Amino acid sequence: MSKGKVWLVGAGPGDASLITVKGLHCIRHAEVLVHDRLVNPELIACAPADCKIINVGKTPNHHPVPQEEINAILVKYAAEGKNVVRLKGGDPYVFGRGGEEAESLAENGLDFEVIPGISSSIGGLAYAGIPVTHRDHASSFHVVTGHMCQGNEPQNWNALAALNGTLVILMGMTRLAEISQLLIDGGKSPDTPAAVVMYASQQRQQVVTATLATLPEEAARHKLHPPALIVVGNVVNLHQILAFAATQIDITQEAPLEAAS
Repeated sequence: MSKGKVWLVGAGPGDASLITVKGLHCIRHAEVLVHDRLVNPELIACAPADCKIINVGKTPNHHPVPQEEINAILVKYAAEGKNVVRLKGGDPYVFGRGGEEAESLAENGLDFEVIPGISSSIGGLAYAGIPVTHRDHASSFHVVTGHMCQGNEPQNWNALAALNGTLVILMGMTRLAEISQLLIDGGKSPDTPAAVVMYASQQRQQVVTATLATLPEEAARHKLHPPALIVVGNVVNLHQILAFAATQIDITQEAPLEAAS
């Protein structure tokens, strides 16, 4: 039996229509589709009727399908000669553990291809009217995870606090109060603009802006929860000016933009 192939596909920040053309093409020709919890159901619905759908989604502190088992699933079906799509939120290589999955496939001599996706750290903030860089506000941006793998060294929050660029924190909502205090303790001004973006790029998106010191209280008051982005920096002040109403596009059919809104 000939070997199959695995496509590690980035699904984008949430809006189904933000997937790449190549990524959508792979979904429409998949024999096995292995997807994360936060992948838009509209994308899963684009798979062929006879495609085997496998949900390996994780929630904070609850991983019903361990990463080693996910790796084994990809290896199993590719070795059986199947076309496998591993559909991941955002970009496969931006805190998506896509590198680990690619390593496993390479170690087993299986073909794979990575199809990048729009990372929520950039695209999600754009939908909130927050550009990660701006000539007048930030000449760099830094993306970090708020949740470290057990056994790894913790983030150096003092070093991050000293950076002048935009700081984007993924997977940090459960530690929002702690992270805010660590940045302040590291020297970041308590008055630094900060925001949380929940359900970025989706119709139910919610954006709450505050200061670094008051953000945990404001996020709690608005009952914000994962999935959400944390952003710290002067670019947050642009939210009120640059926020926009996104056009909704049905990815199941071709339609003019003005007809799809």
